[in-house]
Amino acid sequence: MINRPHISFPLIVLVVLALLTVWLDRITHPPEHAKDGDLYRNPDYIVEDLSGIRMEYDQEIHRKFTARKLFHYLSENVTLMEQVSFISTQPDKPPIHLQADRAEVKNKGENIFLKENVTAIRGTDQEKGKIILKTDFLHLIPHQSLVTTDQPVIISRMNTTIHGTGLELNNETGMIQLLQQVKAVNRK
Repeated sequence: MINRPHISFPLIVLVVLALLTVWLDRITHPPEHAKDGDLYRNPDYIVEDLSGIRMEYDQEIHRKFTARKLFHYLSENVTLMEQVSFISTQPDKPPIHLQADRAEVKNKGENIFLKENVTAIRGTDQEKGKIILKTDFLHLIPHQSLVTTDQPVIISRMNTTIHGTGLELNNETGMIQLLQQVKAVNRK
């Protein structure tokens, strides 16, 4: 019987290299889409402790925002934020201050959806007409100075508390429209 170790050694090295190549190829490729069509979802960037200002000089409109964390998803063109605050000021209009645990920004800021522990304050502490609104969801449309919701809301102004479901608040006109199940309590 003739022993040929010189032929089997190169064969073993070749098999090991082929297996290593297959393994490296698998771990370096991005994950495939799930079979049910749901995309593997990762943000393309994350920003922490941010703030921003948008100014429209011709109309003297100032909009400021802060957030603890921001996640941007390029595949969906959506920005998600945590612990967010928005302030909008315009000449001859009371300022609006919005806070929420989470926010979803779509269409380059044309639609902002505030979610969880949402508070909207129209006016300042020095104004008698200061209005405080609390809910779990608000749809903010900045270019129209409009805030809407279909969820239960609580509105407080001076000695009056109003409960209702659904709301439209127009900062241009100062009108608040409650849509259904409205109940008001006035404490003197």
